Amino acid sequence: MPIATVNPTTGALVRSFDEHDDAHVDRALSRARDAAATWRRATIAERTALLHGVADALERDRERLAALATLEMGKTVQAARDEVAKCAFACRYYAAHAEPLLAPEPLHIDGADAVLHFQPLGVLLAVMPWNFPFWQVVRAAAPAILAGNVVVLKHASNVPQCALALEALVAGAGAPPGVFQTLLVSAARTGAIVEDARVAAVTLTGSEAAGRDVAAHAGRAIKKTVLELGGSDPFVVLADADLALAASNAVKGRMINNGQSCIAAKRFIVVEAVADEFESRFIEFVRALRVGDPMDPATDVGPLATRQIRDELASQVERSVRAGARLAVGGGPVAGPGFFYAPTVLTGVPLDAPALTEELFGPVAPVVRVRDTDEAIARANATAFGLGASVWTRSGALADRATDEIDAGMVFVNTIVASDPRFPFGGVKASGYGREVGLQGLREFVNVKTVRGSA
Repeated sequence: MPIATVNPTTGALVRSFDEHDDAHVDRALSRARDAAATWRRATIAERTALLHGVADALERDRERLAALATLEMGKTVQAARDEVAKCAFACRYYAAHAEPLLAPEPLHIDGADAVLHFQPLGVLLAVMPWNFPFWQVVRAAAPAILAGNVVVLKHASNVPQCALALEALVAGAGAPPGVFQTLLVSAARTGAIVEDARVAAVTLTGSEAAGRDVAAHAGRAIKKTVLELGGSDPFVVLADADLALAASNAVKGRMINNGQSCIAAKRFIVVEAVADEFESRFIEFVRALRVGDPMDPATDVGPLATRQIRDELASQVERSVRAGARLAVGGGPVAGPGFFYAPTVLTGVPLDAPALTEELFGPVAPVVRVRDTDEAIARANATAFGLGASVWTRSGALADRATDEIDAGMVFVNTIVASDPRFPFGGVKASGYGREVGLQGLREFVNVKTVRGSA
């Protein structure tokens, strides 16, 4: 796969890069190994100073970085600005809370004393996706670096300029050589890097197939992994929901990042008693969305990141319609240059249609009607994935039941699923394992060392 920037708004090649050869990779891994031996001894104050420096640089270069993300993967420029700001917030949050989160933790059990120490593992390989080209990297790298690890980034091949910009930004913020490096390599070469003895652990955000491949390589080498994979998040509307609130948030939850988010709402499960009104409101909101140039502040939905993604989405919709789904609005690629797809709502979707059985990565929303709360929860769980879910109800009892019974790493009530550096993020089932951000994310890549006794 070429290492290249293709502008999804126009389809034009912007810039291409030579892939880093084996000698370059070898040097980078050796630098990372050497840096890890030194950075693990850096004080908390030195590590937090670096994160504050990264946050300063992100805030200073926000406009440039946002434009770069929009150029490479097509998100609206305001969404890109928000992403960069979120990265800066995460760095400052971790810097502010580093000391208590990483301080040795005393244990007193049945008269026996011990201390837990949280020590870095070493070199972390971060295999990251294109859809949030800055946030996905920062949310993995910031806590890892704070914990004393160093990071080697293998970013998606369609966002090379974002990857290189991050490397330059971290270096400019004062990181010692080797603490954060970018490798421009194809996916086919990732497995060998995972198994390299200088790599201590791996974090991956990507497809289920990519997760299986990386986990297999890491398993052979007995290395810690965190996998954040696909999602088919249910958006469950119960009979007592505030329908105006639910419908307006359904649009936000589905169309975030042009529909290309693992935690976007992807299956709209609505109790029959309120389905007519919900569908009417939802379709009206979707029909009003403006599709266009993502650099235009008036644009709501920009292009999909690649032609392949746009064409796969079109195939999924066409196959779902052939299976019996009805197009309520949208339903095809937008004519003209670029990789645009019209915001789409499918109703009457058969349960075996691709729109429900496959992950839809784009602005397409399938709506399913169910009899009652029991069936809604059953439908929500009828997927191989288990990343996030949202439930819409005015009843505390129903909310408690749904959050308890839905199989997901995150369940949000009367709000859309979102990531936040203060709360753990991750899934179950085919959506992966392990957690990013929050206290749990900070401690994913440390050796929790138990020390008992004294001299």
